[in-house]
Amino acid sequence: MPDLLGINHLTLSTTDLDRLVTYYTGLLGAGLAFERAATPSDPRIAVLDVGGDDHLMIVETATAPTTDLDPIGRAGWGLRVGTYVQLCEVREQILGAGWPVGQIETLPTQWTMTARDPDGRPVDVRAHRPRTASPTPTIG
Repeated sequence: MPDLLGINHLTLSTTDLDRLVTYYTGLLGAGLAFERAATPSDPRIAVLDVGGDDHLMIVETATAPTTDLDPIGRAGWGLRVGTYVQLCEVREQILGAGWPVGQIETLPTQWTMTARDPDGRPVDVRAHRPRTASPTPTIG
C-alpha cells in the first residue's frame, strides 16, 4: 500500500469568488493555479497553490458559507508559513488591509494566529517552531 503524502486540496465555498481569491493570493501569498467559468452543470471555481503540492479550491455558490469555529473553538483548517518572522509579516499585511486577525500564540510545536477571511470564515496561519533535541538519558 502506498504512503499518503499529504492533503491534495481543501474546498471552500463563497458567494464572491473574486474577493476570496484576492484575499488568499494578495494577503496570504497563494498563487492562482487556474480558474474555471461556470457551466450549466457546474459552478465557477478557482484553484490556488498554497505551497508544495497543496491546493485550495474555491467554489462560487449562491448560499453563504458557514463561518463557525470547529468544536474546540478554533479554525477547522490552516495554512503554514516558514518562520515566526514570516508569520508576523503576514499578520501585519492582514491588519494593514483592514481584515480581522488575532494575536500570535505560542503552542508547544508552533506559533499560530487565527484570521477571518472575507466571508468571515476562520483560518489558522501557523509556523512550526524549531525542534529541540531530546535530553540524553543518564545511566545511574
